[in-house]
Parts: sequence; structure tokens; C-alpha cells
Amino acid sequence: MRPLRYSINVTLDGCCDHRVGIPDEDLHRNAIENIEWADALLFGRVTYEMMEEAWRWPVPAGARPDWMEPFGRTIDAKKKYVVSRTLDRVDWNAELLRGDLDTTIRQLKSEPGRGLFTGGVTLPLALAELGLIDEYEVVVHPRIVGHGPTLFAGLSQLVDLKLVSQVKFGSGAVAMRYVPKG
Repeated sequence: MRPLRYSINVTLDGCCDHRVGIPDEDLHRNAIENIEWADALLFGRVTYEMMEEAWRWPVPAGARPDWMEPFGRTIDAKKKYVVSRTLDRVDWNAELLRGDLDTTIRQLKSEPGRGLFTGGVTLPLALAELGLIDEYEVVVHPRIVGHGPTLFAGLSQLVDLKLVSQVKFGSGAVAMRYVPKG
């Protein structure tokens, strides 16, 4: 059974707005490792559209720092699944998923392979409600912003976690990986 790993960047006060993190080479290398570990990426519509806009190749020369290019190539090439009720079609090496979320994701997880990787806010909330996330990685940035979306707002049940690893980055960000207890 393929595990489902969730990763998200947050500020110290819990904001998970992608525009307020502190991007650097170390964080992008960590993200590359997560993506390379996975057989496929799992996105909700909003995250899919945001990532496609930012990372689909080709990109204009000089549009971003050279150290971001390995991440761009890695995410561009990876197989993607998109959960959406509103999209009619997807491309960018993606397949649209419809139907019952629990059944659909359990089927994907039951297929052979290393694992699945997801990010975002709304889809992971639904996946956590269903008990489908096997690993949680939270990358905490040393910044307080005082606004923005937070993780798992509205979660109906506690999810007790066990810390299994942590990595400190030069920026002061810390990636902490957890698995559900029991």
C-alpha cells in the first residue's frame, strides 16, 4: 500500500499562504526530495491551478532564480492527480479524479509504488477527516504574519501524531515529519 504524504509550509503563527514563506535553495531541495519520493502528486483544483501557473514548462528566461529550476523540472515531469468537482479537464501530465473521495484515494493508495504526495489546504482537510494521510510534514518558517488561511480549520476530530524526523534549514525554517499514532 502506497503511503500518502502531506507537506505544507506555514509561518510560526500558522499561516499557510504560499506568498509569505521564505523560499530558498534548501527548501526547494527538500521539496524535490518529496516529489521524487512519490509516484504521483495529488492536488485539489486550487493547488493544481496555482502550481501549474507557477511551474509548468517552459518558463521565460530569468523569470525565477536558477536554483529554482531543478524544482520546476521535477514537478513539471511528475504524474499528477487532480480532485475537482468543477474542472472539466486537466493536462500538465495530470488525470482528473471524480467520485467518492474515500474510495478513489484508497484505490490509488492500494496500487503498487513508493507513495503519493499532496499539499494545499482544502483537499488535505478532507483527506485528514477520512484518515487517509499517512505522513504529515510541516515546514515552519521563522516569520509571523498575523493573517491568512490556517491548517485543518474545521477538522472534526483530533489527530494525534508522533514526530519521526526534523530538518533545520539555513533560513531558520524547520521541517518536521509526523505519522499518526496507533
